[in-house]
Amino acid sequence: MPGFAGADTYAYPGADALAWLRANSNLAWCGYYLAPAPSHQETSWMGRRAAMAAAGWGLAPTYLGQQLTGPGRHEVTGAQGAVDGREAAALMAGEGFGPGAYVYLDLEDGPPFRAPRTDYVAAWVGAVTAAGYGPGVYCSHAFAEDVHRACPAARVWAYKVATTAAHPFPGTNFPDLAPAGCGYTGAYMWQLGQSCEIGLTVAPRRLLVDLSSAVAPDPSAP
Repeated sequence: MPGFAGADTYAYPGADALAWLRANSNLAWCGYYLAPAPSHQETSWMGRRAAMAAAGWGLAPTYLGQQLTGPGRHEVTGAQGAVDGREAAALMAGEGFGPGAYVYLDLEDGPPFRAPRTDYVAAWVGAVTAAGYGPGVYCSHAFAEDVHRACPAARVWAYKVATTAAHPFPGTNFPDLAPAGCGYTGAYMWQLGQSCEIGLTVAPRRLLVDLSSAVAPDPSAP
Protein backbone atom coordinates (compact mmCIF):
# COMPACT_ATOMS: atom_id res chain seq x y z
CA MET A 1 0.00 0.00 0.00
CA PRO A 2 1.52 3.37 -0.99
CA GLY A 3 2.20 6.18 1.43
CA PHE A 4 1.72 9.95 1.31
CA ALA A 5 4.35 12.11 -0.37
CA GLY A 6 6.05 14.88 1.58
CA ALA A 7 8.97 17.27 1.24
CA ASP A 8 11.22 19.23 3.53
CA THR A 9 13.59 22.09 2.92
CA TYR A 10 15.87 24.01 5.27
CA ALA A 11 14.15 27.40 4.99
CA TYR A 12 10.52 28.33 4.43
CA PRO A 13 10.11 28.55 0.63
CA GLY A 14 7.32 31.13 0.63
CA ALA A 15 3.55 31.03 0.55
CA ASP A 16 3.41 31.24 -3.27
CA ALA A 17 5.66 28.21 -3.71
CA LEU A 18 3.69 26.15 -1.20
CA ALA A 19 0.35 27.15 -2.72
CA TRP A 20 1.62 26.14 -6.16
CA LEU A 21 2.83 22.78 -4.87
CA ARG A 22 -0.45 22.19 -3.08
CA ALA A 23 -2.37 22.80 -6.30
CA ASN A 24 -0.02 21.11 -8.77
CA SER A 25 1.59 18.15 -7.02
CA ASN A 26 0.73 15.13 -4.93
CA LEU A 27 2.57 16.45 -1.86
CA ALA A 28 0.46 15.99 1.26
CA TRP A 29 2.82 17.25 3.96
CA CYS A 30 5.90 19.34 4.69
CA GLY A 31 8.73 19.18 7.17
CA TYR A 32 8.46 22.00 9.71
CA TYR A 33 11.74 22.99 11.35
CA LEU A 34 11.41 24.04 14.96
CA ALA A 35 13.93 26.72 15.86
CA PRO A 36 16.09 27.84 17.34
CA ALA A 37 17.31 24.29 17.93
CA PRO A 38 20.83 23.06 18.74
CA SER A 39 21.74 22.43 15.12
CA HIS A 40 19.17 24.61 13.30
CA GLN A 41 19.11 28.32 14.09
CA GLU A 42 17.16 29.43 11.00
CA THR A 43 13.65 30.38 12.15
CA SER A 44 11.70 31.07 8.96
CA TRP A 45 9.25 28.17 9.45
CA MET A 46 8.19 29.42 12.86
CA GLY A 47 4.78 31.02 13.23
CA ARG A 48 3.35 29.40 10.10
CA ARG A 49 1.66 26.28 11.49
CA ALA A 50 -1.90 27.64 11.58
CA ALA A 51 -1.76 29.03 8.03
CA MET A 52 -0.25 25.83 6.64
CA ALA A 53 -2.81 23.66 8.38
CA ALA A 54 -5.59 25.89 7.05
CA ALA A 55 -4.18 25.41 3.56
CA GLY A 56 -4.45 21.65 3.97
CA TRP A 57 -0.83 20.74 4.67
CA GLY A 58 0.15 17.95 7.00
CA LEU A 59 3.30 18.73 8.95
CA ALA A 60 6.32 16.90 10.28
CA PRO A 61 7.69 19.09 13.11
CA THR A 62 11.46 18.52 13.11
CA TYR A 63 13.91 19.28 15.92
CA LEU A 64 17.53 19.21 14.76
CA GLY A 65 19.28 18.13 17.92
CA GLN A 66 22.84 17.45 19.03
CA GLN A 67 25.01 15.69 16.45
CA LEU A 68 27.99 13.40 16.90
CA THR A 69 29.83 14.86 13.91
CA GLY A 70 29.45 17.55 11.25
CA PRO A 71 27.67 20.89 11.51
CA GLY A 72 25.74 21.87 14.60
CA ARG A 73 26.21 21.32 18.31
CA HIS A 74 27.75 18.15 19.73
CA GLU A 75 26.76 17.81 23.37
CA VAL A 76 25.47 14.26 23.02
CA THR A 77 24.64 13.17 26.59
CA GLY A 78 21.63 11.90 28.45
CA ALA A 79 21.40 15.09 30.50
CA GLN A 80 21.41 17.23 27.37
CA GLY A 81 18.84 14.96 25.74
CA ALA A 82 16.42 15.75 28.56
CA VAL A 83 17.09 19.49 28.19
CA ASP A 84 16.59 19.34 24.43
CA GLY A 85 13.44 17.23 24.74
CA ARG A 86 11.88 19.84 27.01
CA GLU A 87 12.91 22.56 24.57
CA ALA A 88 11.35 20.67 21.64
CA ALA A 89 8.10 20.32 23.59
CA ALA A 90 8.10 24.03 24.45
CA LEU A 91 8.61 24.94 20.80
CA MET A 92 5.73 22.63 19.84
CA ALA A 93 3.46 24.30 22.37
CA GLY A 94 4.51 27.75 21.22
CA GLU A 95 3.60 26.86 17.65
CA GLY A 96 0.16 25.63 18.66
CA PHE A 97 0.64 21.90 18.18
CA GLY A 98 -1.87 20.18 20.42
CA PRO A 99 -1.31 17.45 23.02
CA GLY A 100 -0.23 14.16 21.50
CA ALA A 101 1.20 15.72 18.33
CA TYR A 102 4.43 14.12 17.13
CA VAL A 103 7.80 15.84 16.89
CA TYR A 104 10.82 14.28 15.20
CA LEU A 105 14.38 14.37 16.54
CA ASP A 106 16.73 14.76 13.56
CA LEU A 107 19.90 12.64 13.79
CA GLU A 108 22.12 13.45 10.82
CA ASP A 109 24.98 11.15 11.77
CA GLY A 110 25.16 7.54 10.64
CA PRO A 111 25.58 4.19 12.39
CA PRO A 112 26.35 2.68 14.79
CA PHE A 113 23.65 3.51 17.33
CA ARG A 114 25.50 3.28 20.63
CA ALA A 115 26.35 5.30 23.73
CA PRO A 116 26.33 8.24 24.15
CA ARG A 117 23.86 8.59 21.27
CA THR A 118 21.55 6.00 22.84
CA ASP A 119 21.49 7.93 26.12
CA TYR A 120 20.72 11.22 24.36
CA VAL A 121 17.87 9.79 22.29
CA ALA A 122 16.26 7.93 25.20
CA ALA A 123 16.35 11.06 27.38
CA TRP A 124 14.96 13.25 24.58
CA VAL A 125 12.13 10.79 23.92
CA GLY A 126 11.35 10.60 27.62
CA ALA A 127 11.21 14.37 28.04
CA VAL A 128 8.98 14.86 24.98
CA THR A 129 6.63 12.11 26.18
CA ALA A 130 6.48 13.55 29.70
CA ALA A 131 5.46 16.91 28.21
CA GLY A 132 2.48 15.31 26.47
CA TYR A 133 3.81 15.04 22.92
CA GLY A 134 4.55 12.06 20.72
CA PRO A 135 8.22 11.29 19.99
CA GLY A 136 9.66 10.52 16.58
CA VAL A 137 13.22 10.00 15.42
CA TYR A 138 14.71 10.73 11.98
CA CYS A 139 17.73 8.50 11.43
CA SER A 140 19.61 6.27 9.03
CA HIS A 141 17.80 3.13 7.89
CA ALA A 142 20.96 1.29 8.97
CA PHE A 143 20.04 1.67 12.65
CA ALA A 144 16.31 2.43 12.45
CA GLU A 145 15.45 -0.92 14.01
CA ASP A 146 17.87 -0.26 16.88
CA VAL A 147 16.19 3.09 17.57
CA HIS A 148 12.75 1.50 17.57
CA ARG A 149 13.89 -1.29 19.85
CA ALA A 150 15.33 1.22 22.33
CA CYS A 151 12.33 3.58 22.09
CA PRO A 152 9.30 1.54 20.98
CA ALA A 153 6.89 4.47 21.38
CA ALA A 154 8.83 6.57 18.86
CA ARG A 155 7.81 6.83 15.23
CA VAL A 156 10.79 6.20 12.97
CA TRP A 157 11.54 8.41 9.96
CA ALA A 158 14.33 6.54 8.20
CA TYR A 159 16.50 7.88 5.43
CA LYS A 160 17.79 5.69 2.61
CA VAL A 161 18.67 7.55 -0.58
CA ALA A 162 20.40 6.71 -3.84
CA THR A 163 22.53 9.87 -3.84
CA THR A 164 23.20 12.87 -1.64
CA ALA A 165 24.31 15.03 -4.60
CA ALA A 166 21.93 17.72 -5.86
CA HIS A 167 20.02 16.47 -8.90
CA PRO A 168 16.94 17.50 -10.89
CA PHE A 169 13.68 15.70 -10.19
CA PRO A 170 11.32 15.73 -13.18
CA GLY A 171 7.67 16.59 -12.81
CA THR A 172 5.53 16.95 -9.70
CA ASN A 173 4.34 13.38 -9.16
CA PHE A 174 6.57 12.71 -6.18
CA PRO A 175 7.37 9.25 -4.77
CA ASP A 176 4.77 7.84 -2.38
CA LEU A 177 6.18 4.38 -1.83
CA ALA A 178 5.34 2.47 1.35
CA PRO A 179 7.81 3.52 4.07
CA ALA A 180 8.68 -0.12 4.74
CA GLY A 181 10.60 0.02 1.46
CA CYS A 182 13.47 1.73 3.29
CA GLY A 183 14.52 -1.70 4.55
CA TYR A 184 12.98 -1.44 8.01
CA THR A 185 9.40 -2.67 8.03
CA GLY A 186 8.51 -0.65 11.14
CA ALA A 187 9.31 2.72 9.57
CA TYR A 188 6.55 5.34 9.76
CA MET A 189 8.27 7.55 7.17
CA TRP A 190 10.98 7.05 4.58
CA GLN A 191 13.18 9.79 3.16
CA LEU A 192 13.85 8.39 -0.28
CA GLY A 193 15.23 11.43 -2.08
CA GLN A 194 17.81 13.98 -0.98
CA SER A 195 18.77 17.30 -2.59
CA CYS A 196 16.11 16.97 -5.28
CA GLU A 197 15.76 20.07 -7.45
CA ILE A 198 12.14 20.60 -8.44
CA GLY A 199 10.74 23.18 -10.83
CA LEU A 200 7.93 25.62 -10.10
CA THR A 201 6.23 28.27 -12.21
CA VAL A 202 6.33 30.75 -9.30
CA ALA A 203 9.25 32.15 -7.34
CA PRO A 204 11.50 30.52 -6.36
CA ARG A 205 11.59 28.90 -9.78
CA ARG A 206 13.77 26.05 -8.54
CA LEU A 207 13.50 24.54 -5.08
CA LEU A 208 15.89 22.11 -3.43
CA VAL A 209 14.03 19.62 -1.25
CA ASP A 210 14.32 16.21 0.35
CA LEU A 211 11.45 13.89 -0.57
CA SER A 212 9.80 11.41 1.79
CA SER A 213 6.78 9.16 2.05
CA ALA A 214 4.73 8.67 5.22
CA VAL A 215 2.11 6.21 6.43
CA ALA A 216 -0.32 9.09 7.04
CA PRO A 217 -0.95 12.47 5.34
CA ASP A 218 -0.13 14.37 8.55
CA PRO A 219 2.92 12.93 10.34
CA SER A 220 2.30 15.20 13.33
CA ALA A 221 -1.16 13.78 14.02
CA PRO A 222 -1.53 11.48 17.07
